Amino acid sequence: MTHKFKVINKSKLNSPKRREVLPAKKILSAVGINPGEIVADIGCGIGFFTFPLSEAVGDEGIVYALDIEKEMLEDVEAGMLEQNIKNIRPVVTQEYKLVLEDESVDVAFLCTVMHEVKMREKFLKEANRILLSEGRIVIVEWIKKDSDFGPPADHRLDKGVLKRNLYRSGFEDIQIMDFNDYFYLATAKKTAES
Repeated sequence: MTHKFKVINKSKLNSPKRREVLPAKKILSAVGINPGEIVADIGCGIGFFTFPLSEAVGDEGIVYALDIEKEMLEDVEAGMLEQNIKNIRPVVTQEYKLVLEDESVDVAFLCTVMHEVKMREKFLKEANRILLSEGRIVIVEWIKKDSDFGPPADHRLDKGVLKRNLYRSGFEDIQIMDFNDYFYLATAKKTAES
């Protein structure tokens, strides 16, 4: 069962509770985002991870902030101006057409996006398309159980289902681990044939 996050609720994306349970810098350190990399922050929202990604990749790297909602990207643009950040490229995208060139990014990064996607394999194949041949995908998702924060369990994505979706979408070396009581991290590499 999927549901779409509503722009009207965007203030929730930067709540103290979310910052506590979703520590961006710790997560990026755990998945190894490197200086100089080109990252697509797919479904970036207000830039919760976009700005920490920008810092992680440094001046030599680029972060494409992709979202289907222009209103979300306006928050990213405001933050870029406020902090004088030059390595973020906001892009209004479509759900199944990411509007970036084939093989143009090192990392496709998705935080709490996959549980909202109806056609997951179509979406993941599109993420695969924009990855360089040595590229990888990083997914942060809600653990499929009820908790005091986040969507109900039946709106969340089971790890085994995501693993199967990744495999069928041209990914290999799939690693999934719990990050804390709320989230799991999934990483995978683009297969040579895809």
